[in-house]
Amino acid sequence: MTLFTLLLVLLWERLFKLGEHWQIDSRLQVLFRRVRHFSMIRTLMMTAVAMLVVFLCLRALYGLFFNVPLLVFWILLGLLCIGAGVVRLHYHKYLLAASHGDINARVAMVSELTLIHGVPPDCNETEFLRELQNALLWINYRFYLAPLFWLIVGGPWGPVTLAGYAFLRAWQSWLARHHTPHQRLQSGIDAILHVLDWVPVRLAGVAYALLGHGEKALPAWFASLGDIHSSQYQVLTRLAQFSLARDVHTDNVQTPKAAVSMAKKTTFAIVVVVALLTIYGTLV
Repeated sequence: MTLFTLLLVLLWERLFKLGEHWQIDSRLQVLFRRVRHFSMIRTLMMTAVAMLVVFLCLRALYGLFFNVPLLVFWILLGLLCIGAGVVRLHYHKYLLAASHGDINARVAMVSELTLIHGVPPDCNETEFLRELQNALLWINYRFYLAPLFWLIVGGPWGPVTLAGYAFLRAWQSWLARHHTPHQRLQSGIDAILHVLDWVPVRLAGVAYALLGHGEKALPAWFASLGDIHSSQYQVLTRLAQFSLARDVHTDNVQTPKAAVSMAKKTTFAIVVVVALLTIYGTLV
């Protein structure tokens, strides 16, 4: 069921998911607006409640009508949790603004794409484009690679772990957009995701290393296994930049396109590996 759901969700997301309609972030806004106090305990409790709701839904649907409603629930939840949705629109608007030389629109879209980690204020054009690449790589990780990991790791309860991660991701985005850095720090969201992202970031990193500039990326990947101080954002983007070293761009359009192309190749490769392992496991 996991593989079928994964393939169907990715196909639907690629063809039809644009905007906020099928994005879990927009569905949770009603809840997030009510939160006035911030702490790690509150964040963990809200996440636990979200996971419990999904768990109860799975239990209630199990065995009904040959599990057809259960499969539909898997697919609908996957559509809500996997895929960038409105962020893809921001990316396409950035490309349009950059190709037309619209500086104001370009800056506005970059601020949307770099919402979580931002861009250093004193960087030059080359560093600016590299940070944009990093932001796009991180977006691909947050909305595709990490959700795939948690869906697969959860096994028969994959929707539960997927919902938990997607809830935390949406909460982090809401805090970054609507609240102060101090309130975001109080919520503990960055610390929680730092722990949850440790393993999937390394798995995504080895995929970047093997698909790209492996002779440089692989040693850096092995070094990352003992790195407990760097943020997961730094680990992933550092490995991905090694893979992008052969395709150096200094163009406002080609530079982000190179990062997105590499991210798509990595996602496709991981899905293929998962499919092969699933088929092998079924046959054996």
